[in-house]
Amino acid sequence: MNSFIGWIGGKRALRNEILQRMPSGIGRYIEVFGGAGWVLFRREPSSKVMEVFNDYDAELVNIYRCIRKEDRQKTVVQTPHPVEVIEKSLATSSLIACIMNMKYVNAIPLYRIEQEFARNDLVISRANMANWMIYSTEHYFSLMYDLLKSILCKQHMVQADETTCNVVRDDRPAGTKSYMHVYRTNAFQKGRQIVLYKYSPGRGHKVAAEFLEDFHGYLETDAFSGYKALEKEQTQITAAFCWAHARRDFSDALKAVGAKSGVAIPQEGSVAAQALAKIAEIYYLEGLLKDRSPEERLRRRQKEIAPLVEAYFAWVKEQNPLQIGSKKTCDGLAYSLNQEKQLKMFLCDGEIPIDNSASERAIRPFTVGRKNWMMLNTPRGAQSSAILYSIAETAKANNLKPYEYFRFLLDEIAEHLYGREHDPNDRAFLNDLLPWSDELPDVCKKKI
Repeated sequence: MNSFIGWIGGKRALRNEILQRMPSGIGRYIEVFGGAGWVLFRREPSSKVMEVFNDYDAELVNIYRCIRKEDRQKTVVQTPHPVEVIEKSLATSSLIACIMNMKYVNAIPLYRIEQEFARNDLVISRANMANWMIYSTEHYFSLMYDLLKSILCKQHMVQADETTCNVVRDDRPAGTKSYMHVYRTNAFQKGRQIVLYKYSPGRGHKVAAEFLEDFHGYLETDAFSGYKALEKEQTQITAAFCWAHARRDFSDALKAVGAKSGVAIPQEGSVAAQALAKIAEIYYLEGLLKDRSPEERLRRRQKEIAPLVEAYFAWVKEQNPLQIGSKKTCDGLAYSLNQEKQLKMFLCDGEIPIDNSASERAIRPFTVGRKNWMMLNTPRGAQSSAILYSIAETAKANNLKPYEYFRFLLDEIAEHLYGREHDPNDRAFLNDLLPWSDELPDVCKKKI
């Protein structure tokens, strides 16, 4: 029998030669890429040979199975059709992962990705790409995000930061600020790192209160007043503030004086210079404890660093702002005085870093991307971006390849949700997909 379908690139001309080269006595014939089925239909039917026919089009396979069954009593075996990540779409897991990696890892805006595809004769609009990513986030990645969030909220200590973003279609006046927040695991923690982004139209303490509803422990941030309000409202959270922010105003004061006088650093006797010297001494001793256990770090802090901290605050209280000409220096003194309790908190627990630099580093990929794409279109797209940044940065923090991890999650979650052999209500499989899971394939893991 001849095939009834014409197919460009088919095996019509080669069918006889292919059949001649087949060994005799085979028990199973497998068509890897079936297409028009020229070889299948040219073969003489045999009840002793099982036929396995593969093609992306399941309906085509079914037609061939019916035809072949009529041709002989032995039926064609249909292999399971791969689950489509987005039903009836050309978007495969590899294509979607590629777009995600370009935007959320390499900070390439969608319009430039669109142009790059066009240069290679592939027409994919930025609107389609955006819709694919939103769909994938809401159907697949949100499940992993929620699991990571539940694990994060069980930690003893969390670090947080936020930055502005511009969302165009959020039904608010043009230019109204929105925010992208980041919450991450303790910088001292070895392995099992989690970095989660959260979009919000505001910055108030209620944003963090909602996200950290189930969290009990230390929260390290800058001195934004909302975090003090959060501590008062949710007594299970203890605020710890960042020493890098405590020294920032003093550093700016030195830069300002240097710029005005033409001298890089003013005389050592200035209040700002003295403050920086005292804080530098604290940082030096803290740096020696980087690789110590939390218990050893706490013991050394209380013995060696606590006296320096107490001496610093005693010195700060001795300063008279009325005798200081630099506003930045006065701001630095006021910052330390107003945040004394929270700045001392790192002396109470060996797992609390001295500053919040890890969170600032975690949110930097978003700020770099923001310079390229300038704005987010909708709140829905903003939240999708938050989740995809979360997956990408968590993958990087756990020494994974973001592209491979994106692709792996898409394939595995889609298969478990929509595959015939899985319970769509079961979520236990997600534990095997976590970025530190031993079940992850080697292709997801960095070798260097």
